Amino acid sequence: MLLGCIADDFTGATDLASMLVKGGMRTIQAIGVPAGPPPDDVDAVVVALKSRTIPAQEAVAQSLAALAWLRAHGAPQVYFKYCSTFDSTPQGNIGPVTDALMDALGTGFTIACPAFPENGRTIFRGYLFVGDVLLSESGMKDHPLTPMTDASLVRVLQAQTRRRVGLVRFDTVAAGPQAIRERFAALAAEGTAMAIVDAVSDADLGAIGAACEDMPLVTAGSGVGLGLALNARARGRLAHAATASALPRVSGSGAVVSGSCSVATNAQVEEWRRSRPAFRVDALELAAGAPVVRRALDWAGAQLARAPVLVYATSTPAEVRAVQARLGTAAAGALIEGALSQIAQGLVALGVRKLVVAGGETSGAVVQALGVQTLRIGPQIDPGVPWTLADGATPVALALKSGNFGSVDFFAKALEQLA
Repeated sequence: MLLGCIADDFTGATDLASMLVKGGMRTIQAIGVPAGPPPDDVDAVVVALKSRTIPAQEAVAQSLAALAWLRAHGAPQVYFKYCSTFDSTPQGNIGPVTDALMDALGTGFTIACPAFPENGRTIFRGYLFVGDVLLSESGMKDHPLTPMTDASLVRVLQAQTRRRVGLVRFDTVAAGPQAIRERFAALAAEGTAMAIVDAVSDADLGAIGAACEDMPLVTAGSGVGLGLALNARARGRLAHAATASALPRVSGSGAVVSGSCSVATNAQVEEWRRSRPAFRVDALELAAGAPVVRRALDWAGAQLARAPVLVYATSTPAEVRAVQARLGTAAAGALIEGALSQIAQGLVALGVRKLVVAGGETSGAVVQALGVQTLRIGPQIDPGVPWTLADGATPVALALKSGNFGSVDFFAKALEQLA
């Protein structure tokens, strides 16, 4: 193992794993801390947690357990992965987890860089942009669990950690790996322990990856993972890079389960509904005790012989707020996740073997319901979203999509790729 990774949600883990495979690393994703050792034929292991929005103390405990497993199995470098929109609250969980990992590893300096330029996430002078707008002006300002209302990553992270946060600006990054390393050393000498690093292009990610080659702990979105993998490849450490994304073919029906309420996923659901079969899961009906899961599966069973299906709880921000006002935020989320995970189980029982899942929380619930323990990472569908193959006697191909990722036709494109 060249790299051991800890991800704070399941789609984020898949996003990082996809970038590592793209860079040439043979990668598996573990659902939670594994019970046994990793396979011998992998360069990177990504331990997927569901820790982004849980209480900070629980997130720290889970992350430290993942760290202990990775270190026990020889990971020479650790990567803490969070969302490219830095999803968090003033209480955490990015800062507290980073603090705990730094303490456990005995390191006094690390970076924080959620940039993913290919998906429109760039950092300039410490400010995070989503496409052409600041993070605070993007759809993330309305996120139901982690609304992001400040685009200054230095301020956001400083509110979450006891350590000093600094900045490595774009002009230093453009000057290359050696200039970046020198800036790291200068910041550390000043007492800075975490540095937001600007990045506006894939070339920047490559330079950052090379500069972080010997850093015990890297914290970032998925983009810097690509830089680390490309650096390892350039140094001749990835003998099987050309076949890193190979997966066996899977036969069976296709389906989409969507719980994300992001702007991107709302558009993807609408695009699918224009010409393809879809079933809406209503949280208020679930709360009233209606047999929504059974209805959805009865409907899907009648449709699957003719075409792939979509089952969705995706709603607009206004609709989400209305439901949360009636049921409470936690109760509404739990109802939807529980129903969609049961529906996913039922779809697999109906013969679905190619399943797209939209939303980090939904993906976590679905893979747990399916009893998935590891995923072998395959070819990319869109930036940050690969196909994966779930372990088990019955192979199931899964595409776990972060809510904000993917083109408007992502659902159909994903299923057509495995047709």
